[in-house]
Amino acid sequence: MRSALLYTLTVLIWGSTWLAIEFQLGDVAPEVSLVYRFALAAILMWGYCLFCSLSMRFPLTDHAFFIVLALFNFGLNYLILYKAQQYLTSAMASIAFSTLLLMNIINTRLFFGRVIAKRIYIGAALGVFGLVALFWPDIKTLDFASDAMYGLGLALGGTFLASLGNMASVRNSSRHIGVMQGNAWGMLYGTLALIAVALIRGAEFSFSTEPHYVFSLLYLSVFGTVIAFASYFLLLRDIGPEKASYSIVLFPFVAVVLSTMYEDFVWHTNTILGFLLVILGNAIVLTPVEKLRQWQVKKT
Repeated sequence: MRSALLYTLTVLIWGSTWLAIEFQLGDVAPEVSLVYRFALAAILMWGYCLFCSLSMRFPLTDHAFFIVLALFNFGLNYLILYKAQQYLTSAMASIAFSTLLLMNIINTRLFFGRVIAKRIYIGAALGVFGLVALFWPDIKTLDFASDAMYGLGLALGGTFLASLGNMASVRNSSRHIGVMQGNAWGMLYGTLALIAVALIRGAEFSFSTEPHYVFSLLYLSVFGTVIAFASYFLLLRDIGPEKASYSIVLFPFVAVVLSTMYEDFVWHTNTILGFLLVILGNAIVLTPVEKLRQWQVKKT
């Protein structure tokens, strides 16, 4: 029940953040917007940890991994993804980011030596094929010599960094470091890293008082960062990165629903096919073969 709740929260919140990011692009430099986002999230996370009297003392080795987590999950990856979304639609950016599922499967095997069940590869492949079908009109019109391909490369690069950050989170959990404490330190270090990037680039620390900017910033900080990351990293710990990562394949599902409601997205045959493949892949990845066998035994 807990995993199902965490899974649903992760999908619904992160699936909607792609639209919210669109409202962050414009008057304020992306790196500065990210500083505001993660600084607010860090304050909330530290406030929670101190209020709950959680221990925040860790050895230097753990801090090294907090920095890795910060750079790859709360800093550079988002900076690259924000930049990518200047060249791509939110739908295309979400497609690129969904490859995190495959990257996590491969990195889990490389870094932790875990044997990955064949059904997870099958489910992941169906999920990716489903996304290709879902957004086929966008993909087939891509000009491979255009800025869109540059944006796609940025998105894939940011996704790879996020995968490395996921591996740092898995390592931290294996050392019995609390998700809240690890995230609090990671968001603090991530904020400091983003401030350094903004200063090096000479970005102006301006702030937009436009309602769409303020509300999207609050949503991204509280829900998209504090709540979603806590839910996702708990999933990483509870069910493993190869299964938890499949939530990322469902992000475009939420994006399409929101686009249908607010942007007059038109459904086509490829849309229906894409959703069916994604749902089928999701079922294959998340349904343990052992439980199916037990169910069949009981039935017979």
